Amino acid sequence: MKKTEETIASHLLQIKAIKLQPANPFTWASGWISPIYCDNRKTLSYPEVRDYIKNAFAEIIKEKYADADVIAGVATGAIAQGALVADLLNKPFIYVRSSPKGHGLENLIEGDLKPGQKVVIIEDLISTGGSSLKAAEAVRNGGGDVLGMLAIFSYGFSVAEENFRKENVDLQTLSNYQTLLKVAVSNGNVTADHLETLDAWRKDPANWNK
Repeated sequence: MKKTEETIASHLLQIKAIKLQPANPFTWASGWISPIYCDNRKTLSYPEVRDYIKNAFAEIIKEKYADADVIAGVATGAIAQGALVADLLNKPFIYVRSSPKGHGLENLIEGDLKPGQKVVIIEDLISTGGSSLKAAEAVRNGGGDVLGMLAIFSYGFSVAEENFRKENVDLQTLSNYQTLLKVAVSNGNVTADHLETLDAWRKDPANWNK
């Protein structure tokens, strides 16, 4: 798994799906000031990276969740990746909206989910875990049994780890923030001098740079 974590981190940096700018930080939609920005939708534009992620997800599912009936993607960032994984494994696919559709059947879950079906949820990014866990809740409310959630990348916030524990959702990620920093220094994306700053942000992202 360590090799996968490092390979994914290297890919994300190479295609600029992840950008590290300690000296010129980003502002997230939440208002947090951050030295990192992650947009894993970019992976879809690179077949080699896209396939590596798809295959890595599939291997985890075959190893840990072999009895999964359905693959679910979280809208919108993980719909495509989830569908790719479902196709590779020849499993049914559904996706979970962030809010119910405003017309027609007002679906929160798109696709057919039958009561009692075992579901693995695909996510692109884990920050605090709030929106991801809402998707898990929606699947459970729809009668599904959530076996686990897989994500491309996690910032490794302690609040996210606690939230997943509370909701009893098993989380597996292909790569993570700590691995990213090691790869970034090794590849020359950031200097060793920036590590203290980047680590301080992860420990207290809400108050960093205030």
